[in-house]
Amino acid sequence: MKKLMIMTVLALGLSGTATLSAQTQGPNFAKMDVSPMDIALYRNDNNEPIARVIYSRPQRRDREVFGKLVPFGEVWRTGANEATEVTFYKDVMIAGAKIDAGSYTLYSIPKEKEWTIILNKKTLTWGAYEYSSEMDLARINVPVRQMQNSVDALSMSFEKDEETKGANLLIGWDKSYVKIPMKVAK
Repeated sequence: MKKLMIMTVLALGLSGTATLSAQTQGPNFAKMDVSPMDIALYRNDNNEPIARVIYSRPQRRDREVFGKLVPFGEVWRTGANEATEVTFYKDVMIAGAKIDAGSYTLYSIPKEKEWTIILNKKTLTWGAYEYSSEMDLARINVPVRQMQNSVDALSMSFEKDEETKGANLLIGWDKSYVKIPMKVAK
């Protein structure tokens, strides 16, 4: 009987320790991704959303980006992890092509002097492994531009373009960037 009581006390003590340990440690949350996800959003003058880009931001970390880390002439997910997704809340015009409101994957083919920007109908893909040109909605070529200052993480933002009454999606990393012109279709 004495042996049974000692074992019961010991078992209760151990289970209490395990419970206390689980309570103090808390849930097991994932660590920060090395290429964190980000969003760029463009709104018109009435504060209505026009376009949104969801992408992951790889870091340069002293690596040569274009031509090495991101090879020239190959389809790229335009970011890291999941392929970059663009959503248009209104029909838009991009380089003369009408794009219906909806969500698309934004791929690119970087080259030294220009990028081919691809809007593809297949969404929710990881990387560019499932890319199929048969699902392309539009392709446009845009010139590569140079920046004075280097950008360590892939960055995207929208800038208003007063001349065209639209906006440009800017994609920049290291010392290079491109502009993708768009405006609401009429």
